Amino acid sequence: MKEDVKLLSVLSKKNVTPPPIWLMRQAGRYLPEYRALRAKAGSFWTMCMSPEMAKEITLQPIQRFGFDSAILFSDILTIPYALGLDVVFEESIGPTLTPITTTDALRRDEKEWARRLSPAYETLRMVRAELDSQTALLGFAGAPWTLATYMAEGKGSSDQRAAKLWGYNDPQGFARLLDILGDCVALHLVRQLDAGADAVQLFDSWASGLPEREFADWVIAPTKRIVEKVRAVKPDAKIIGFPRATTLAGYEAYANETGVDAVSIDTAVPPRWAAKILGKRVAVQGNLDPIALIAGGDALAAAVDRIVDAFEGVPFIFNLGHGILPETPVEHVAQLIACVRSSA
Repeated sequence: MKEDVKLLSVLSKKNVTPPPIWLMRQAGRYLPEYRALRAKAGSFWTMCMSPEMAKEITLQPIQRFGFDSAILFSDILTIPYALGLDVVFEESIGPTLTPITTTDALRRDEKEWARRLSPAYETLRMVRAELDSQTALLGFAGAPWTLATYMAEGKGSSDQRAAKLWGYNDPQGFARLLDILGDCVALHLVRQLDAGADAVQLFDSWASGLPEREFADWVIAPTKRIVEKVRAVKPDAKIIGFPRATTLAGYEAYANETGVDAVSIDTAVPPRWAAKILGKRVAVQGNLDPIALIAGGDALAAAVDRIVDAFEGVPFIFNLGHGILPETPVEHVAQLIACVRSSA
């Protein structure tokens, strides 16, 4: 491990003061340089699948702000694409794909998975070659449950109804889907680590609203299986998990049972609770309200102080409770970084 890289030290359960900072969606629409490249590219998917463009976007927030980690510019729906589904991104609508009700038509060829996912690996190699040695590089993937919700519904869903109905009505078929997704995700994470990622994050963006048993079966168990498969190839792999907006009990079970090195928490999780309960087991990442970042000024400074104070003595990575919002002023991001780095 690179002992002098702050984020990796935290993932090894070491306290670092001030804490390292990066932001989910730190490369995105709030940056004028991103918007300029987006206009040139013509589509979000084109940018994801073009290593040269994705490299430039990945590096933009590092060049502007000097975050402690870069994160690959890509999308969680590259996994359904690798499995053979067509993914379409439409302005003001978001991603859509043809809904599935069985796993029969999904590709099972790992070589084909890797071929379709190869733009991400090329992007990581290119970023790694240009990134300062003190700055960590993160890869990522969507977690099986969240990916399944998109594949069953054909789009994002407020209640994940199609995936839940599949899981309730055909538990064996749904378990097969989660296993196929888990195999593809594990391969993708290993290949990203091979390509230069220092650590990886699993996004379970739709983990909220599940009953206890289903959360265990559809979120915790697939995540644990992925962690085990990755570590079978990469024993020292550092993995962050984000079961967004689950219950406090859900976060605790996730931290205790999945084997991840760090748990990212959403805005509603009390920081002192997370430090006391989760911090005994894993590093913690989070959890500034993205709207407080839009507000800026005294409100932002006070929120940063409360979070940093709560995690004193705990291995901690400063981040948002969800992704940065497009209307965020760039000067407020600069203020945030200054506040965090002056908190020592």
